[in-house]
Amino acid sequence: MTTGNSSGRSSVHPRTPRTEQAPPFLVRFIAGGCFTGYFPFAPGTVGSALALALYCFIPGMERWQTLLPLCAASLLAGIPLASRMERSYGPDPSAVVLDEIAGMWVALLFLPKIWYISIGAFLLFRAFDVVKPPPARQFDRMRGGFGIMMDDIVAGVYANICTQLLRIVV
Repeated sequence: MTTGNSSGRSSVHPRTPRTEQAPPFLVRFIAGGCFTGYFPFAPGTVGSALALALYCFIPGMERWQTLLPLCAASLLAGIPLASRMERSYGPDPSAVVLDEIAGMWVALLFLPKIWYISIGAFLLFRAFDVVKPPPARQFDRMRGGFGIMMDDIVAGVYANICTQLLRIVV
């Protein structure tokens, strides 16, 4: 089964491994953002929304002392997990949304936990994740977990900078 998409994600359906052996349950659960990566449409947006919901509803996540280690842990765990998923599902599989979760949390770093700022960071992150300005595009073209994770980290950095600038201007 194949599906076309413009995000650079694998055309293999996320529930159909291209190899005989699917990744272990825990790999699919974590890399898939509690299985939000298996959502039938826009799994990256759903994974980003999960990251935003966790940020909004878990007390203390707005503190950089909490969020920065979560970003780092997501990135460090995401590289081997995304690589493992890619071996089964093909290049940059849509089932992997841990990259969107990490990138969304980067977009929220050092920002006040105010609903309209959080929504603005979310919208900017999704826009940068789709457009992929350099060097995000170069990372997106790389194979392996490092490229999968880093294009979203870069999108998160861009979204964070723009949100910080908008806070100053507005």
